[in-house]
Amino acid sequence: MANITKKVSWSSRPDESGSAGDATPLLNGSEQPRYSRQDSLRGRPKEIPHNEKLLSLKFESLDYDNIENQLFLEEERRMSPMNFRCLEISRWVVCGLIGFLTGLIACSIDIIVEKLAGYKYQAVKENIEKFTEGGGLSVSLILWAVLNSSFVMVGSITVAFFEPIAAGSGIPQIKCYLNGVKIPRVVRLKTLMVKVFGVICSVVGGLAVGKEGPMIHSGAVVAAGVSQGRSTSLKRDFKMFEYFRRDTEKRDFVSAGAAAGVSAAFGAPVGGVLFSLEEGASFWNQMLTWRIFFASMISTFTLNFVLSVYHKTPGQLSSPGLINFGRFDSDTMAYDLYEVPLFIIMGAIGGVLGALFNILNYWLTIFRIRYVHRPCLQVMEAMLVAAVTATVSFTMIYFSNDCQPLDTDQTEEYPLQFFCADGEYNSMATAFFNTPERSVRSLFHNQAGTYNPLTLGLFTLTYFLLACWTYGLAVSAGVFIPSLLIGAAWGRLFGIMLATITPNNPVWADPGKYALIGAAAQLGGIVRMTLSLTVIMMEATGNVTYGFPIMLVLMTAKIVGDYFVEGLYDIHIKLQSVPFLHWEAPATSHWLTAREVMSSPVTCLNRIEKVGTIVDILSNTSTNHNGFPVVVQITGSDEPEKLCGLILRSQLIVLLKHKVFMELARSRLTRRKLQLKDFRDAYPRFPPIQSIHVSQDERECMMDLTEFMNPTPYTVPQDTSLPRVFKLFRALGLRHLVVVDDENGVVGLVTRKDLARYHMGKHGLEELQLAQT
Repeated sequence: MANITKKVSWSSRPDESGSAGDATPLLNGSEQPRYSRQDSLRGRPKEIPHNEKLLSLKFESLDYDNIENQLFLEEERRMSPMNFRCLEISRWVVCGLIGFLTGLIACSIDIIVEKLAGYKYQAVKENIEKFTEGGGLSVSLILWAVLNSSFVMVGSITVAFFEPIAAGSGIPQIKCYLNGVKIPRVVRLKTLMVKVFGVICSVVGGLAVGKEGPMIHSGAVVAAGVSQGRSTSLKRDFKMFEYFRRDTEKRDFVSAGAAAGVSAAFGAPVGGVLFSLEEGASFWNQMLTWRIFFASMISTFTLNFVLSVYHKTPGQLSSPGLINFGRFDSDTMAYDLYEVPLFIIMGAIGGVLGALFNILNYWLTIFRIRYVHRPCLQVMEAMLVAAVTATVSFTMIYFSNDCQPLDTDQTEEYPLQFFCADGEYNSMATAFFNTPERSVRSLFHNQAGTYNPLTLGLFTLTYFLLACWTYGLAVSAGVFIPSLLIGAAWGRLFGIMLATITPNNPVWADPGKYALIGAAAQLGGIVRMTLSLTVIMMEATGNVTYGFPIMLVLMTAKIVGDYFVEGLYDIHIKLQSVPFLHWEAPATSHWLTAREVMSSPVTCLNRIEKVGTIVDILSNTSTNHNGFPVVVQITGSDEPEKLCGLILRSQLIVLLKHKVFMELARSRLTRRKLQLKDFRDAYPRFPPIQSIHVSQDERECMMDLTEFMNPTPYTVPQDTSLPRVFKLFRALGLRHLVVVDDENGVVGLVTRKDLARYHMGKHGLEELQLAQT
C-alpha cells in the first residue's frame, strides 16, 4: 500500500442514502479538484460513457433484511404454527410450479427451433442439390443469407424496440439481481415473452449462439412471476402467495428459477443448484438448497416427459436436457495418468483463447455503446452478422474438399454432397450446416477420421470470430453452446495431432474425449465457472469418469484466464456500471473506515414529522434518497438527536397514499388500521411521489412514524474498518447501514454504491466515480 500516500478525505455524493454531492477522489495518492454540489451534478454524464471506471446511480438495492416494525410483530403474533406450516408448504408448491413452467418453456423453445431449423435447412439443401449440377450456386447462397437475415431481423426488432433488457443471455443481469441489485424490468412478463421469441429467431437464424443461457433468465422471470401470485403487467391479482411479496422471498425464488433454467438447458439438476450457489445467490441455507434442488428436478422431469411424448415414446425419459451431448462410454473413452498433463495444457490453451475472446468482445461492446446505440442500427448490425455468418459458412463449405463416406449408420441430419462423389458428404457442412447443438454432438461422437485437421482448424478460427462478434448483439442469445463448439473443434484437432505424432498408441485413437476436454476448457476460459460447470459437464455427458480431468481443466482455464482479464459476465456487468458486491472487500482496505466511505450529511426525519416536510424531501429530485434514519430528541434537554429507527421511501409513499395522519386518526375512530398487506399490495412498483395529491391543509398535519419504521436498524461505529462494514452489509443483504457516533447520533449512511466504489486496480486500491444516468 505504499503507493497510496495520503488518506482520502471522505467525499459525499448524491446517493441512495441521504447525501450531498462532491467529486470522488481516486485512491492513488492524487486527488481530483473539488467542485460545488451543483457543478458536480451538472458535470456528471447523462449517459454511461464507454468507461468501466464509473458506477451508475440508476441502480437501486434490493432489501433482503426484514423490517421488524410493529405491524410485522403484530402479524407474526396473530399467526399460528399451522399458518407457518402452510407457508412452508406454499414455498414447496411455488418451487414445483417454477420447475414445471420452466420445463414447459424449454420444451416449446426446443420443439419450435427444431421444426423451423428443419424446414430452413431442408429448403437450402434441396436448393443446393438442384444448383450443384447445373451451376448457379449463388442463388443458394442468397437464399440461405436471406432466410437467416429474415429470422434474425424479426427477433432483433422485438428485442431492440420492445424490450432491450432481453438482449444477450441474461445471466449477467440475473447475477446482479441475486447479488442484491434491482435491475429495471429484468423479471417482467414482457421480458420473458421477448426473450423466448428472440432466442427462437436467433437460433433458427443461424447465428453463432445457443439457447441455453436465455433459459436461465427465463426460469428467473417465471420464478419472480409465479411467487408473487399476480401479474403487474397484465394487472391481474390472483390473491395467492401474498406473503411472498417482498424482496427476501422473491430473491430466494429467483435463485430457484435460475437453477431450474440450468437444469432444463443441460439436464443437470445438481449443476443447476451449484450454479445458483456459485454464480448467484448471496444467501443460502439447507432448506433453500432442498427447494432449489426440487425445482431443478421437476424442471428436468417435465422437459423429459413432454419431449418423450413429442418424440412418440411416452414415458421414456432418456433425453434429459435441451442440449444432449450423448452418452460417453467409459470403456472406449478411458484415459491414463500420463494424459493428465496434456489435459492441463489444454486447460491453459482454453484460458488463453477465452481471455482473447473476452478482450475482443470487450472492445467490441465499447464500440457498440459508443456508436450502435440506436435500435434501428442494432437491428441492421444483427442482420449484417446473420448474412455474414451464412456467407462465411457457405464459402467454407464450397471451398472445402474434405469428403467423407456416408455410412448407413451415419447420424448426419442434413448431409450435403456438394462436389463430393456419390455416397460421400462434405465434412465441413456437418459443422456449419446444422444447429450448434448437433455440431457439438458430432464433434464428440463421430468416429476418428471423420474430420481432417484443416477443416477443424479453419472452422475453429471462423467460428471463434463469428461467436465473438455475435455476443452482445441486440438478440436473445447465449454463449454456452458457441464456446463448447469452438472448444470441441480445437480439442478434436488436438486429439488428431496426438494420434498423428504417435500412430501406434491406441489410447489416442479416439479424438472424442479431447473434444470434450477442449469444450470444457474453452467454456471455462470464457465464463470462468468452476464447480457448477464441472458438474454440468458430468451430468450432460452422463459420465463421472471425466470428473477429475474436467475439474483440472476448468481450474487451469480459470487461473490462466484471470491472469489476463475477467470472465465475460463480469466484464459486461462492469460495462453496465452496476454496483456489484463481490464476496470479499478489496484486499489492503482495512485502513479505510466507515467515516471515510459513508454518505453524509444524511437527511433524517423526526419520529413525529410534519407531512409537508416529508413530501418536500421525497419530491427533491436532486437527491432521490430511499432510506431515512428516524431520530428523536428528548424534550427540554440539550442533548443531540438520537437514532431510533429507519424508514424507507416506499413505506412513506404508502403512508401518504393512505393518508395516515395523526389529526385524521383522531377524527375518524372507525378508520381501518393500516396492515402489512397494504404495503405488500403496493410492492414492487410503488407509485411515484408526484402521483400522490396532498392538499395545503394536509401539509400542516403530523405523521407518527413509530409504528411503521424499523426500530432496530443495523448500525456501525464510525471507526469500523471497511472490510467489517462490507462483511456485515454483504452477508445480511442490507440496503442501508447507519453510521453512528459514541452517543448514537447519526453521522452517515453506508449504501451499496459506497462499498462497490472500491476495487483493486493495477495500481492498488482505486475508487470509481458515480455517474447520474
